Amino acid sequence: MNLKTRILYTKTFDPWWNLAVEEYLLDSVQKDQCILYLWQNQNTVVIGKNQNAWRECRTKLLEKEGGKLARRISGGGAVFHDIGNLNFTFLMNRENYDFEKQAGVILTAVQKLGIAAEMTGRNDLTIEGRKFSGNAFCFRKSNAYHHGTILVSVDINKLTRYLQVSEEKIKSKGIQSIRSRVVNLTEYKPALTIDEVAYAVMEAFKETYGGNPPITDDTDWMNGTALEELYKKYASWEWRYGEAPKFDIDLSTRFPWGGIEVGLQLVKGKIKKAYVYSDAMDEELISTIPQVLEGCIFESATLAKSIRSLEVEGERKQIMEDIADWLYNKGF
Repeated sequence: MNLKTRILYTKTFDPWWNLAVEEYLLDSVQKDQCILYLWQNQNTVVIGKNQNAWRECRTKLLEKEGGKLARRISGGGAVFHDIGNLNFTFLMNRENYDFEKQAGVILTAVQKLGIAAEMTGRNDLTIEGRKFSGNAFCFRKSNAYHHGTILVSVDINKLTRYLQVSEEKIKSKGIQSIRSRVVNLTEYKPALTIDEVAYAVMEAFKETYGGNPPITDDTDWMNGTALEELYKKYASWEWRYGEAPKFDIDLSTRFPWGGIEVGLQLVKGKIKKAYVYSDAMDEELISTIPQVLEGCIFESATLAKSIRSLEVEGERKQIMEDIADWLYNKGF
């Protein structure tokens, strides 16, 4: 199928607005269409849908210094954005979703700029083993998006200042620090600008998907009321921070697929409320866990059995088995 293509390159640096536009596009992209959305945020920490804001970010410091906290609807970990970073989003019908093809657009763009980029692991784009682009995903019933960052000239000092990366995560990656793990493209091409990178991405997108769509920053065609409601959600304290309850039981560990924290509130030996935080990419799967734990008696075998009751397949089944085994072996 030859897809109709569209390119939107906004010039607003407000993360709550940009994320509202992104979700609007996710809901409205047509079945025969692929949209490339390029955007930037100023002095922002963006956390994944299932993350604990206070664990991932020095929130008070960020806001004291004029920054913003934002929460996206995709999974994955916390990232720092400033105007030295370019964000990209590919939006399409689920039938047309192809991660390798989409990531190939970014790789092609960077390689055409004369930088030897490659794909490593499952979803990181790297140069000499250091990450310049991380990716995350969101799947709805019909549509999907794949978005990520391109570090061009990000302030690495602020990145390390605001993000709180657990020692377990650093050890699991086999690295010494977050600073040694990431790299700006300007380390390899010092005069490189955001607009040059954006232009290279747009040209690679056209080569990969065909067509010659105009480049626009116009969002006036969108439903203003719907967009405003989405903006209110992303700007709200409730969405960005969520609840910070006191747990009777707080458990955490890290698996190859990501870290997980389970917080439980108990009443008379039963789980009244469960909270699950994770930087796992599969945000939808993580969101299903609390509902199967709530109402259970606080006993390891029972919790493991409840986790295994979720009907999942493939990689999801392995994730559930990992969590179930972990809880069972706690020996409550």
